[in-house]
Amino acid sequence: MEQKKLDIDLSPEVARGNYANLAIITHSSSEFILDFIEHMPGMPKAQVASRVIMTPEHAKRLLLALSDNVSKYEASNGPIKLPEVPHIVPPMPSPAEA
Repeated sequence: MEQKKLDIDLSPEVARGNYANLAIITHSSSEFILDFIEHMPGMPKAQVASRVIMTPEHAKRLLLALSDNVSKYEASNGPIKLPEVPHIVPPMPSPAEA
């Protein structure tokens, strides 16, 4: 099967990117929500830098693509070492806030 070329436009604002050092992922039966968060050490509050909403199929494709890229990175640069970090679960908004 012949692959079609996709022309992708990247605006300067999007090309700048957003820094995130925390991701929170939630899902429903029809979508995955990825919140990318910038958390400054010692600060009690963090800011969502970007939110991406995708279908379960696209979430699975992202998982496979990210796994492939991490494997290639580690093959070139060595294993990525993860520090011992406690699992942070943000508080859920109350029904009045939702």
